[in-house]
Amino acid sequence: MAMADGLLLAYSDPGPVPLDEFNDWYDTEHGPARLTVPGISAGYRFRALDDQAPRWLAYYEIKSGVLDGPEYKALAASASPREKSIMAQLATLDRRVYEQISDDGSPSDGGPPVVLAVSLSVPPGKEDDLAAWYADEHIPMLLAVPGWRRVRRFRLTGGTAPAYLSLHEVADTSVFAQDSYRAAVSTPWMKRIVESAIGRERRLFGFVRSFGG
Repeated sequence: MAMADGLLLAYSDPGPVPLDEFNDWYDTEHGPARLTVPGISAGYRFRALDDQAPRWLAYYEIKSGVLDGPEYKALAASASPREKSIMAQLATLDRRVYEQISDDGSPSDGGPPVVLAVSLSVPPGKEDDLAAWYADEHIPMLLAVPGWRRVRRFRLTGGTAPAYLSLHEVADTSVFAQDSYRAAVSTPWMKRIVESAIGRERRLFGFVRSFGG
């Protein structure tokens, strides 16, 4: 199979669905079903480590165009009564599709222990500055932090969300106490980027389980 070049990401909250049922449905039915589609190579589930909502995150490594293919569309047509019922009751289902821009560092075996997802848009004409900041300063500084494993950047192609996503894989939350991390997030260039950012989101999640991979 060709390497994944995109991401299907979904934030969710179960609403009235009991948490045990929500997790059983996702782990034994919903997640595994997506991995039966050619072009979806792996999936990962996470629970929030911050105090924000939604509380649950899942993302899938995908090949470009797979979500428009007949195999993926057939999942909805063949959905079980439980799948249809739970999907209809979810309090939140925020589904976003991305194309990959860059990939630096090394993947985590079996799934990343902790992920930091940062989404933002920038004003027109600022995209080149954003890309240069990531490539020339921010990513190199973060990957020099002990425990910072991987940084991937994505551009939104489907869904309602900020235009860019950076997805960080880290060993554990202690990385945020490192002096090298504090230095990486306190540069003048970063301050300029953050001050001009539109709709910036910063979410932190801990690993629950993987599918495929």
